[in-house]
Amino acid sequence: MMEEELDVVIHARTEIVQVLGEEAACEEARQVIQALMVLVNRGMTVGTPDVVTAITMVKNNEIDKFVALYEEEIIKDNTGKPIRVKTLGQKLYVDSVKQHDVTFGIGPAGTGKTFLAVTLAVTALKRGQVKRIILTRPAVEAGESLGFLPGDLKEKVDPYLRPVYDALYQILGKDQTTRLMEREIIEIAPLAYMRGRTLDDAFVILDEAQNTTIMQMKMFLTRLGFNSKMIVNGDISQIDLPRNVKSGLIDAQEKLKNIHQIDFVHFSAKDVVRHPVVAQIIRAYEPTPVKVEESE
Repeated sequence: MMEEELDVVIHARTEIVQVLGEEAACEEARQVIQALMVLVNRGMTVGTPDVVTAITMVKNNEIDKFVALYEEEIIKDNTGKPIRVKTLGQKLYVDSVKQHDVTFGIGPAGTGKTFLAVTLAVTALKRGQVKRIILTRPAVEAGESLGFLPGDLKEKVDPYLRPVYDALYQILGKDQTTRLMEREIIEIAPLAYMRGRTLDDAFVILDEAQNTTIMQMKMFLTRLGFNSKMIVNGDISQIDLPRNVKSGLIDAQEKLKNIHQIDFVHFSAKDVVRHPVVAQIIRAYEPTPVKVEESE
């Protein structure tokens, strides 16, 4: 991977690594290898995602901040593997959630917004900082009421919350997740079911927030109770609302940007922690700035 991404040839023999290629590319490879070796020397297991992160950061002239990402362990997953941030954007996001009552995470898929939000919620629950976790999202694909779908509430909502379940299963395991849901310590529900409630002592996550209307967003945010935190995640490039309906996420950015206890963290393609080609795809689909020619 490193050879392909940095356009170099690497020969590794025992403790000697030889890098061949253009001078600038060789220097980038040296910095990546050196950064990864710091982790190895600390007894950490280095995997493909770590290599991807290091390569991305060296290309953005941020490799000097790479090791710092591994200083803090958020929590261990259900197999005992440490969960840490993988990009600078993720670090800003985690720090923001710790410091603010409401944090908006805005950016493309693959940047870890949902997974990190669930991780922080579970961490707060385990530390006794909150008494319950509430996870919600609008279900515009099926109509917000979901009334015409067959089956009980769980059956109706589950298909739209698969990423949330995946995160919970990785962090807690399926059995513990099920037990906590049965005891209503973890609640997963469509956005419509938040109306009329005040959510005290809770860690509340709204996913896919770009598909809320302005009124839905206002309704959700005003559910915030005492000793609670809210995370609102969304990708404004993936809005599924009718063309004449303004996204509540876009509206919230405009209205709430000056409120002290609310913060907005913006992710970009360089925060994508999936296969490297995914970041390239996201960049390819980003809007091209329109050049305005000045009249003389």
